Amino acid sequence: MNMERVERMLKNLEASHADAQILINDPWSIYYLTGFYADMFERFCGVLLARGKEPVIMVNALHQLPEYENARVAYHTDTDVVAKAIAQEIDPAKPLGIDEVMRSGFLMPLIERHAASEFFLGSSAVTAARAIKDEEEQNLMRISSAANDAVIADAIQLVHEGVTEREIADQMLELYRNHGCNAFSFPPIVSFGANASDPHHEPDDTVLKRGDVVLFDIGGRYRNYCSDMTRTFFWGEPDEETTRVYDVVRRANEAAEALIAPGVRFCDLDRAARDVIEQAGYGEYFTHRLGHSIGLQDHEPGDVSLANTDTVQPGMTFSIEPGIYLPGRTGVRIEDLALVTEDGVEILNSYSHAPITLRDS
Repeated sequence: MNMERVERMLKNLEASHADAQILINDPWSIYYLTGFYADMFERFCGVLLARGKEPVIMVNALHQLPEYENARVAYHTDTDVVAKAIAQEIDPAKPLGIDEVMRSGFLMPLIERHAASEFFLGSSAVTAARAIKDEEEQNLMRISSAANDAVIADAIQLVHEGVTEREIADQMLELYRNHGCNAFSFPPIVSFGANASDPHHEPDDTVLKRGDVVLFDIGGRYRNYCSDMTRTFFWGEPDEETTRVYDVVRRANEAAEALIAPGVRFCDLDRAARDVIEQAGYGEYFTHRLGHSIGLQDHEPGDVSLANTDTVQPGMTFSIEPGIYLPGRTGVRIEDLALVTEDGVEILNSYSHAPITLRDS
């Protein structure tokens, strides 16, 4: 059990609910604390944290965990009344925080049993801790992003006359494995030409043709930490407007990244990029927020948007990904991951923003 992370969660919890306890069910938050990950499906797994008490990991006996020096594992079986097994670990005299992923099928029986003095949503205590990456996590994010840089350099070698989006996407997992990653962060996006005007296009049988953009939005997992990067290339010489759009998106990306530092508001980062795009006359074609938080999950709570007035803090990692999408014509997005440092920012991706033509016309 990582007690430094436990302590951060408890401090966050106590800032809003003094003398409370919290039951964590999100499998990635459980992994964050314990190093144990499993999809439970219909079964229960949770970690109970309370000040002055040993953490308790509650899990079905089908999953045999190692012995922890600083935590107790409480097993239950498929023949046990799960609510009873959970309730006997909870202090009924104290409030209980739960996270957003706890199923109502587990929560409602606890409420009916009066397992705690009150119940409240305690997700913010967990997400605030996970948002600030410690030194180990920061290094894993660096390695994961370096692998992503290497993968995209390999991926463009798959682009050739007559290839389809799907044919390239189907080869991507092998590229990640070649660079030390065991899985995708998310299914890869490979978009040709007009398909790039859909930010979440799924690769299909579209065949590459001269003059198309080639957009890759890709990410892999290195020791469970996610990378995420988007680059847009040209197959043959792009037309005048596509060239202009690419330059606007590049400048928007770099304007936002130049502003990142502790104390800056997320909404101001979004505004910096959006201003560049709006001033160029493409504001209505930038149809999403500027970025999202990332770590053990590709999309973690917290985002880089006009609606988020929170301030950037050292240790946070998030994407900067402005885009312009011209329906039925083309699309351009350039995305990097940013790691906030004590006095500025470290951009985790080193792959060039320069426009690259994969084949001359």
